[in-house]
Amino acid sequence: MSLRLGSTSLLASGRLKGRRVGIVSNPASVDAGFQHIVDLLLAAPDVTVGAIFGPQHGFRSDLQDNMIETPHGNDCQRRVPVFSLYSETREPTAEMLAGIDALVIDLQDIGARIYTYIYTMANCLRACAKHGVDVIVCDRPNPIGGRDVEGPMLVPGYESFVGQFPIPMRHGMTIGELARFFNKHFTINAPLEVIDMEGWSRGIYGDATGLPFVMPSPNIPTLDSAIVYPGTVLFEGTMASEARGTTRPFELVGAPWVEAEKFAASMNARKLPGVHFRAAVFEPTFQKHAKKTCGGCQIHVLDRQTFKPVLTGVALIDQIRAAGPSEFAWRKPPYEYEHDKEPIDILAGSSALRTAIDAGARAEDLAPIWAREMQPFLEVRQQYLKYR
Repeated sequence: MSLRLGSTSLLASGRLKGRRVGIVSNPASVDAGFQHIVDLLLAAPDVTVGAIFGPQHGFRSDLQDNMIETPHGNDCQRRVPVFSLYSETREPTAEMLAGIDALVIDLQDIGARIYTYIYTMANCLRACAKHGVDVIVCDRPNPIGGRDVEGPMLVPGYESFVGQFPIPMRHGMTIGELARFFNKHFTINAPLEVIDMEGWSRGIYGDATGLPFVMPSPNIPTLDSAIVYPGTVLFEGTMASEARGTTRPFELVGAPWVEAEKFAASMNARKLPGVHFRAAVFEPTFQKHAKKTCGGCQIHVLDRQTFKPVLTGVALIDQIRAAGPSEFAWRKPPYEYEHDKEPIDILAGSSALRTAIDAGARAEDLAPIWAREMQPFLEVRQQYLKYR
């Protein structure tokens, strides 16, 4: 059976006839034929599109840097108002939802806790619960597979817009599974319907689905970027570079104080599973160390089945700290609307990772702790998995 997206099944069902809908989407909200969900809804008989809502980076994903708010606007071609949910508000207001019968969410998640689209979805669930609007989530594949779960858990007290719920860094769920999980387990209780996919299984990565890869956000240019992201996104909490401002963000990491060849050799000597580190030198065009030469490495995943992105990302941080203890520093607030907590703590989900690395711990020491801490999550998660 070929893969059928939730959006395709929704449009074929006719369940939106006679309704005025809002749609949360961005450029990745396309079907197998590159048709965008907004255009398909506009062409659907007896369906009115009343509003478009865009997540972080905007409905058109035109704002590349992170933590840059998107203005509201109007889509001149489609003649529909566009509301930003990464602006003065991150939750649809009563005014935005006025006259909307159903809010359709069709966003491409990439399988990491630190990816704001799933929290835009959660905020939409909260708003629709308050204002009595139906929510329809169109399920999409997790592009890095749905089997592996890895990394530290978020601890209560460290919630933010890059982590609202106690889940691990790599959650191994689809956006539809997360919608049901957030809505029921965390008692949001919105009137929710998830339109499941057909033909997807948990071991399938994005390039085996037959679907086009459209960048889900500007700094995830390739599936390779998505595969490493659950670990290297932690570099956002440091003053080393995660290579924003290059053509390979999150696949390249480095810093001005790092000697590339020596660093790559030290990483390869650790014999982490499924990965090779190639010495690389790069110069970001913006963000940290813009216009400065950074030594480091490119992460080449050799075996997706054994590769551990979080283990790898944390190992890169502890090694880059060891390469320049006096130069290495944790990034200071503010970060993603949080002005007090350390950015690395928000990203990791607690202060445990930062304090462990400062005390000289290595990633290999921390991975068994993560595995023990995630056991309760794995038991709850099992209740919400819809695919084998």
